[in-house]
Amino acid sequence: MEIGTRKLGPGEPVYIVAEIGGNHNGDLKLALKQIDLAKEAGATMVKFQKRTLPDAIPEAQRAVMKDTPWGKLDYVEYRERLEFNKAQYEIIDDHCRNVGIDWFVSVWDEAAVDFMEPFYPIAYKIGSPCLTDDGLLRRVAATGRPVILSTGGSTPKQVKHAIDGLDPICDSLVICQCTSSYPTDPTEINLRVLILAALSFRSEIELPTFQIGYSGHELGTAISIAAVALGAVYLERHFTNDKTQWGSDQALSLEPAEFAEMVKGVREVEAAMGDGVKVVYSSEKSKLASLRRFMA
Repeated sequence: MEIGTRKLGPGEPVYIVAEIGGNHNGDLKLALKQIDLAKEAGATMVKFQKRTLPDAIPEAQRAVMKDTPWGKLDYVEYRERLEFNKAQYEIIDDHCRNVGIDWFVSVWDEAAVDFMEPFYPIAYKIGSPCLTDDGLLRRVAATGRPVILSTGGSTPKQVKHAIDGLDPICDSLVICQCTSSYPTDPTEINLRVLILAALSFRSEIELPTFQIGYSGHELGTAISIAAVALGAVYLERHFTNDKTQWGSDQALSLEPAEFAEMVKGVREVEAAMGDGVKVVYSSEKSKLASLRRFMA
């Protein structure tokens, strides 16, 4: 399958997404800086989030008070501080084009899809909290754009229901193993799901094209690199310029140096995977000549 101008799948370079999300804290200049840093660190794409407030927030959460850098605000007011408007996204769009990196968003409601469509996004992300929103799934599928679906906090039945909600309109889908805890304990990441999901979904899903990915919320980079070795062709991690900044996702995000190290590890694993055919490499032959006593 293709996202933007790049192919996505086995044998192709893994898509590595820097999830900026709300780590810009509503500061456009900081968001642009984070885009630059993500590009320098080797990200394939950057991702933001778009909500239509207050509709995208569960009603029970709207009046919950939260301590913020702007004082004590209810949850809707707090989220409003993190939302960019059309003019700001136009600046982000222009900046990404100038930098040479793709961008897209997680949409949290149907109106957010309508907001984003004029930007002709290369894909849409359905975050784990939205996996059971049938209306949103249908609206995203109707755009005809590739869809990345995270499966955190969801049962196999719910995941299958969501996929059925996208099929048959959506013909390009990435299904991401994900655990919705922040940060995620390694014992709850369950990377083997990547292998099992690929096998089970390929026998059950009618979609012409789909791939398997990993959206991680753990600390460090080793697990994400391992996900690639197990078959993930799409990798998404939260990204920030400084994880000590205020914000709920900052502490579990990767800073530029750490992200770059992950990218390096992923590219090394890609090179090491090979084609599965056992051969004797020319670099081995001289060593064999000096060490092997019996030649078959």
